[in-house]
Amino acid sequence: MVDFAKLKEEQLKLAKKVTLKDSFDNSELIAGVDCAYNQYDAIAAIVVCDYKTMEVKEKVFAIVKAKVPYVKGFLAYREGPSISEAYAKLENKPDLMIFDGNGILHPRRIGLASHMGVLLDIASIGIAKQLLVGEIKGKKVYVEKEARAELIVTKEHSKPIYISPGHKISLKTSVEIVKHCINFPHKLPEPLHLAHRYANEIREKIAKGEINVEFKG
Repeated sequence: MVDFAKLKEEQLKLAKKVTLKDSFDNSELIAGVDCAYNQYDAIAAIVVCDYKTMEVKEKVFAIVKAKVPYVKGFLAYREGPSISEAYAKLENKPDLMIFDGNGILHPRRIGLASHMGVLLDIASIGIAKQLLVGEIKGKKVYVEKEARAELIVTKEHSKPIYISPGHKISLKTSVEIVKHCINFPHKLPEPLHLAHRYANEIREKIAKGEINVEFKG
């Protein structure tokens, strides 16, 4: 059994470590991070791109058993282990990471992007396709009078995406970077679009028996 009360306490402690100051030196390499699932396994995919050209520099994946069920607000505990393992494989460490999940747009201000940003000590941005929490006023999403996210429509006739800073980055800069990474006609910023596609490719290869999945212990 997962003790969510204990995890909630841990989240509140981690949230205090989040900074929204632009604290990264370069923006030469940017990575997209997404997870797919194969029964009970979390398949984390990271695609590192050149920030200016969006040329792919490196792709890695990791498969880890998802020991925590999906519960809103606790996604980092389900996907974090596989993401951390994939990140450790990278030869080209990115300056920024974009996650398929929220940053501070979270009930305890510590969504997947913020959580992993703190753990990996890296600037991070969260992208959500559905609103987890907050009230929309204009283009901003407010929680307890704090602007925690901004919504943008990246594709005509499609629903907006919600951009929230994760760690070591401001909301303003997060939005600017995401807009730079949009490659029409894709709805998601290019590194995240590529990571989503790569995670699904790995899942398909596992299903076909092209990749053997073995777990230690």
